[in-house]
Amino acid sequence: MLYLLILLPLSFTIPTVFAWKVFEKAGRKGWETLVPFYNLYVFLLIIKKPLWWYVFLLVPFLNVFVYMLMLVEMAKCFNKFGLGQQFLAVIVPYAYFPYLGIQTEEVFVDPDKRPEIKKGFVREWTDAIIFAVVAATIIRTFLLEAYTIPTSSMEKSLLVGDYLFVSKITYGPKIPNTPLSFPFVHHTLPLTTSTKSYVEWIHFPYYRFPGFGKIDHNDAVVFNYPAGDTVSTRFQSNVSYYSLVKEYGRKRVWSDKRNFGEIVVRPVDKRENYVKRGIGMPGDTLRIIDRQVYLNSSKAVNPEKLQFQYRVQTDGSSINPKILSRLDITDRSPTNIPGQFIFALTEEARSELERLPIVKRINVLNEEAGKWHPEIFPFDSNYKWNRDNFGPLYIPAKGVPITLNTKNIVLYERLIRTYEENDLKVSDGKIFINGKETNSYTPRMDYYWMMGDNRHNSADSRYWGFVPEDHVVGKAEFVWLSLDANKSLFKGKIRWNRLFSVVR
Repeated sequence: MLYLLILLPLSFTIPTVFAWKVFEKAGRKGWETLVPFYNLYVFLLIIKKPLWWYVFLLVPFLNVFVYMLMLVEMAKCFNKFGLGQQFLAVIVPYAYFPYLGIQTEEVFVDPDKRPEIKKGFVREWTDAIIFAVVAATIIRTFLLEAYTIPTSSMEKSLLVGDYLFVSKITYGPKIPNTPLSFPFVHHTLPLTTSTKSYVEWIHFPYYRFPGFGKIDHNDAVVFNYPAGDTVSTRFQSNVSYYSLVKEYGRKRVWSDKRNFGEIVVRPVDKRENYVKRGIGMPGDTLRIIDRQVYLNSSKAVNPEKLQFQYRVQTDGSSINPKILSRLDITDRSPTNIPGQFIFALTEEARSELERLPIVKRINVLNEEAGKWHPEIFPFDSNYKWNRDNFGPLYIPAKGVPITLNTKNIVLYERLIRTYEENDLKVSDGKIFINGKETNSYTPRMDYYWMMGDNRHNSADSRYWGFVPEDHVVGKAEFVWLSLDANKSLFKGKIRWNRLFSVVR
């Protein structure tokens, strides 16, 4: 934390240095722009703003916004009140302030002696809207953003209809890959199905600012869907593009616009946002044996509200809906057998159901070891894995070499080729990366293994593999609103007990 307090004010020294001549016109010494920390203190003295502003210059990412205000205030000291002039002061201070300092006709005016500028109605509202959009964009990009839970993959920890605040500062916010985009829209313009809300002619590489910590085991993490780099606008991320290609063939998926729509390639920051539990960390070896996750040969700590699907057999009777409501059993699948039900249950709910006189048996739906499902990562019959019996699998860590061979290359080929943009070829039993034969690869990023708490109803890393660090968005911190779609406004629509609850 200490190095953050030092590094961040230092980062404002560079644009301040370009105000050398401006400082001199304000009656200060030019060399004062060169001294980190002190130059910001002098800056505040010149524009005559409260010195407590300096505190906000030490708060990560709020400081960006405060410094932008300081630049605008400095421009006002030269009677620059136009939106275009203030825009230049914020976006290109390293060019605009030397211009103000060099031009003899540009005169510094003490803030106390500056005439009050009367703004018209339109200008006042324009300034207010621009201020609100800029402020909200900075907060959403670098501090905190609201998300909603659309699926049941994290029940009962997070419910469909939960509205979350996600902290981006916890793990460190990312610089947007596509900084020019329509405000408050993720990837598609409103009222359209495929029109991009962003432009890619300005594209920034991955960079993450320092955060307050790293992802820990069982953190609820929001991230960009790794398999969402290519999507069908007909199915979006509800059905993976890669699943469609496997089933229908690439040629049809790309040409049959009636059934598949447009095929869109998205940058990392414009892929769908998912929330899952961080189960495996970089360097872990993960294995699932009969639904239990093991990390490095030891049993992993299970989330408190972990649930699986069970087949519940009664004496033929139906289970009272009030009992299901009391036990919060909402994930149900119908069967054609009288008295048989498929429920997703927590351990607590399962124990309660077993006590009912009408319940005869409750059996977990466990897929046996050795039963291969082609939709399970790495989609290769050499790895006969399924959702309940999986691995062992090593999760790559940055800077730690992975030994490769022609069998395990399927585990890491997407990492090497797609996430880290290398040329990978396998020929005559040999592996070539960027044209060089090799038997190892050293990742440039950390990777994570994400799984939902509703284990039998969660599209997670078991289905698409690793989550690269550049896909991590932030940590789900708390639920600020929760709405039950199955209830009316005056009959339990708002889940009052979940409001402002901390995500665990």
